Amino acid sequence: MGDALKLYNTLTREKAEFRPIDADNVRMYVCGPTVYDFAHIGNARPVIVFDVLFRLLRHLYGEDHVTYVRNITDVDDKINTRAKRDYPDLPLNEAIRKVTEKTADQFHKDIAALGVLEPTVEPRATDHIDGMVAMIQTLLDKGNAYVAQGAEGREVLFDVPSMPDYGRLSRRNLEDQQAGARIAVESHKKSPADFVLWKESAADEPGWDGRFTFEGKTETINGRPGWHIECSVMSEKHLGETFDIHGGGLDLIFPHHENEIAQSCSAHGNHVMANVWMHNGFVQVEGRKMSKSEGNFFTIRELLETENFGGRKWPGEVLRLAMLMTHYREPIDFSVKRLEEAESRLRKWRSISVILPKQSYPAPPKEFISALKNDLDSVSALAVIDSIYDRAKTEGERLGVGACLNFLRLQQTSEDLEYIFELSAKAGEYRFRYYSRDRCESLDEIETFNKIWAYLDVNLKLEERLAFIREKNWAEADRIRDELAAQGIQLKDSKNKETGERETTWEVKR
Repeated sequence: MGDALKLYNTLTREKAEFRPIDADNVRMYVCGPTVYDFAHIGNARPVIVFDVLFRLLRHLYGEDHVTYVRNITDVDDKINTRAKRDYPDLPLNEAIRKVTEKTADQFHKDIAALGVLEPTVEPRATDHIDGMVAMIQTLLDKGNAYVAQGAEGREVLFDVPSMPDYGRLSRRNLEDQQAGARIAVESHKKSPADFVLWKESAADEPGWDGRFTFEGKTETINGRPGWHIECSVMSEKHLGETFDIHGGGLDLIFPHHENEIAQSCSAHGNHVMANVWMHNGFVQVEGRKMSKSEGNFFTIRELLETENFGGRKWPGEVLRLAMLMTHYREPIDFSVKRLEEAESRLRKWRSISVILPKQSYPAPPKEFISALKNDLDSVSALAVIDSIYDRAKTEGERLGVGACLNFLRLQQTSEDLEYIFELSAKAGEYRFRYYSRDRCESLDEIETFNKIWAYLDVNLKLEERLAFIREKNWAEADRIRDELAAQGIQLKDSKNKETGERETTWEVKR
């Protein structure tokens, strides 16, 4: 099919037509945050990229036929360190809970401001410990894992040489492999590439009772899971042994995703864990790698709520658009200039886009969807919006701009029109102030302009309808009612108690 969805697969290093295992349940897993600190702008990129893919898949296969899993890692040594630092007077488990709850809550607020849909399922690692113990036991039984005494206690380790095609995703030879990022290379490992599945906990560390059978004996190792086993278990639990798409940042290819494949394929006896592996590129800030030591480390919260970057706060939709202005596989140079460009483009598009309730927008034009179907080519999709804007002369073309922006969650919709009732007495004042969109100096002013004019437009149409009713031109009166209903405006006719004359009120349908 010429216009089929095509995705670049890191596993094959090729772009190919996407063929779901089951078109009635397209399944995607994306690695989510480790909740020990607030998410930085680099963390925002995969969240936004795979949100757009989620929206595209729902558009192509139906909202009820796509399952999107994005996990939360709430057990990790970094979390333990942060908990001890921030809450030294609390028992460690209580301190850990405070850190993870606070950080996860902020993450959800941050990405909501970026216009991100909630995933279908958002599993937490700590809710899947039993599944991790079970998978580790399977790996022990199959000879893919072993127990060894490390410097800080016993560890269950994955035996990397036991998997002949280890390194297929990252294209690394076994001799070149280094251990997973969270453990040191030590003599107790059979191979330097072996990585932790389960790690014994000290008395002052959080732990769970992992009961394992190995070398003809059964022992309980109070410990915690390694980084990689968590995603193998959570993806299997919610998507099955093999699923359609696995996504994440480029930095996760090795060791995290490579080790996920090793665990899952060895445990289940499969050749693949996910059919398509997708990875977004890195984010630099003003041409430099983002790091706290460089002083250019910015959290999403900082960008939204403070004036630490470019001397001002940035709206979530501007941050979102700035990410989509580069193809997801390419690196981004995140800069004030890029944000200013994003804001300028968004202001231009919104100046002509039709405002409707978000559920009332039609499907975006075919050329827009076709661009996204070509390996999520957001750059070309945005160029389509530019093209429609340049030729827009009719209401339908203006609606097309709004439909594209609504699809990408960049459009101001009319869900909050109700507050305009409070402005009705000042409608003349606002109409005078915002008589031209070109005079608006910010996105907030454009949104106010659009809402005020939406309010005035509805009332003008009501006056027109009442005139038709007085003329007994019922067909034209019904036409206006239907037009407003299509925009989510519900009319209610009644009689004035004092004059007996017909009155019409309206509200936004919920």
